[in-house]
Amino acid sequence: MPLRIGNASGFYGDRFSAVREMLTGGPLDVLTGDYLAELTMLILGRDRMKDPNRGYAKTFLRQMEENLALAKEKGVKIVANAGGLNPAGLAAALRELAEKLQLDVKIAHVEGDDLLARAEELGFKNPLTANAYLGAWGIAECLNAGADVVVTGRVTDASVIVGPAAAHFGWARDDYDALAGAVVAGHVIECGTQATGGNYAFFREQPIGVPGFPIAEVHADGSCVITKHPGTGGVVNTGTVTAQLLYEITGARYANPDVTSRFDTLALSPDGPDRVRITGVRGEAPPPTLKVCLNSLGGFRNETTFVLTGLDIEEKAALVRDQLAAALKPHPPADVRWTLARTDHTDADTEERASALLHVAVKDSDPKVAGRAFSGAAIELALASYPGFHVTAPPSDASPYGVYTASYVDAEKVPHVAVLPDGRRVDIARAAETLALSEVDEPALPEPLPDGPVRRVPLGRVIGARSGDKGGNANLGVWVRSEEAWRWLVHRLTVGEFRLLLPETHALAVTRHLLPNLWAMNFVVEDILGEGVASQARFDPQAKAFGEWLRSREIDVPEALL
Repeated sequence: MPLRIGNASGFYGDRFSAVREMLTGGPLDVLTGDYLAELTMLILGRDRMKDPNRGYAKTFLRQMEENLALAKEKGVKIVANAGGLNPAGLAAALRELAEKLQLDVKIAHVEGDDLLARAEELGFKNPLTANAYLGAWGIAECLNAGADVVVTGRVTDASVIVGPAAAHFGWARDDYDALAGAVVAGHVIECGTQATGGNYAFFREQPIGVPGFPIAEVHADGSCVITKHPGTGGVVNTGTVTAQLLYEITGARYANPDVTSRFDTLALSPDGPDRVRITGVRGEAPPPTLKVCLNSLGGFRNETTFVLTGLDIEEKAALVRDQLAAALKPHPPADVRWTLARTDHTDADTEERASALLHVAVKDSDPKVAGRAFSGAAIELALASYPGFHVTAPPSDASPYGVYTASYVDAEKVPHVAVLPDGRRVDIARAAETLALSEVDEPALPEPLPDGPVRRVPLGRVIGARSGDKGGNANLGVWVRSEEAWRWLVHRLTVGEFRLLLPETHALAVTRHLLPNLWAMNFVVEDILGEGVASQARFDPQAKAFGEWLRSREIDVPEALL
């Protein structure tokens, strides 16, 4: 019998009712939740600065207040990384909650990821948060000790799925293929409804509604079926699963602390309505290092948006730029970025459609320089600038922004501790076997399609895409749905063509990774997001719509594919 593992959260702020929906929608063995992201760690770090007892996802505690009794009644184990920077604090709060609800619930937690106290020793410069990504074996230890609820700090997203599977099936540390299969299952469901039709490129092909949350039916060999509760919205098909497989990865080797999964070995197949089977995943020994998420306070930022309406848009933009630059000259911010969004239309039938938006964003180490000194100077131009002057918001103070940095440390330097329901502390051993991460050899390319008539159309007529962020880098995964389309795409969408289609990438390092088994490729664009999402360096700071921009670009496509 497979282990049915559901997910009820893809980020801190996801649908609050999802926990109850998953517990009442059908049978489950384990319910997981992913509450942590790079930005979330920064938010929790600022919470902890205000109150050392905080630093965990308070939403999870409220969800448990409503649903812990139901989970206990149904025999569903709960595993979530909602502990954030304070898993011990969340575990204590859960025990208090269980006592208040008069429930006999065994609570455990996993810790060791927080390296802030050792930051200087490890060579990290004044971070606000410093957390290593732990693996799944601490979770498995807690479950094997009888825990009903396990909360963790910063484990890898897939680990909340791998841990329950490893405990249930009794996998050994070197059962790499089974572990790799569970990592793939975890990668698919950890972002919640992105596996069930949410954010899906081909959303017009079937009703989406409000998608239900995903389930992975994990088998003893690590293979799985991705599905959802019957009667819920959304869809599960090979396209939705492929999209999520490509989300925020790099190449064919996907490293986790317990195993490196080979995404170039897996196979997808339909398994009935809203069911996709994943088989064949191969695993390798994990790398000897652990990734560390470092967040620090970068300074202060502010922004103003000028509305430019009607004629002479470029000249109006130039005038107000020159005026604001002159006003800021005595105390100029360290970084000033202007962006003109030509949202205006010629001979528009509404004022809004006749208007463009001129954004200016500033950063500085001094909150006064980036604060009212900047926004006040912008507003003071109201009667002295271009005709039709107005802005989208009143002047404001500066707000702090964060800087994300990824680092790596030897796994031997990071403690991994399971704190069991009875309070015993168990040190989790490091991987006995490791293998340094390296790129796979470039696969052989298929024969290109023969020459034939072409038509200029948006690339999205042929490809699906999903994009996201990893620190300052953007990941853009692309896939097609036929072998013929793959034979065209792999020869057509080179790095050079990618840069031509997305000019913002022209001067940046771009790497293409091929996954022929999925008829897919992933592009990694370095440094396009500056210092990460919290620094707000770009219009789309998490690159969520980067793939949709690519799909909108026009290109000559063989008519045979249309």
